Parts: sequence; C-alpha cells; structure tokens
Amino acid sequence: MIELIRSNDPVELSWVQSVLADEGIDCLIFDFHASILDGSIGALPRRLMITPDDESRARYILEIARRELPGNAELEADADEDDDNGASARDDV
Repeated sequence: MIELIRSNDPVELSWVQSVLADEGIDCLIFDFHASILDGSIGALPRRLMITPDDESRARYILEIARRELPGNAELEADADEDDDNGASARDDV
C-alpha cells in the first residue's frame, strides 16, 4: 500500500474515499486509532492508502474531482470572464 494523501481533515478524507469508491478504487485509512488517542484534536494526520497499481488512476480521478468542486479558482475565473463579457445566469430569464 502507498500513501495517496495525508490529512487532519476527516471531511476531506471521507470525500476522497467516496470519490475513489465511486470509481471502484479500494482504499484504507491508516492512523485512525492513533489520531483518536491524541484526543481527536487533529495533531496526528491520517493517511489514505491505496495499492500501487491504482496510484496513477487515483491521482488523475482526484485531480478531475477537485476541479469540479465549488469555489475552485479556475471555475471562479471562468465566471469572472462571463461577468466581464456581460453574460450572467439572469440574462436568460
């Protein structure tokens, strides 16, 4: 198993697990119990592990999924360009 990401954010880890599961990639969270022993204050990061065979595909899938998240800088830049050109979602109403 190899480490795909390391994070103190349980929401991020859950999201990554969900995205990978949707694509049929199995993963495990390491250090979960160690982080509980620290009082769940987030001092010890958890590691999301995958098989080496899935690494390149998993990284590609996460790259694409992150681009589609609301608030992504690329998406906001595209929206700003639309606003500069006078287009908006309300123009069609």
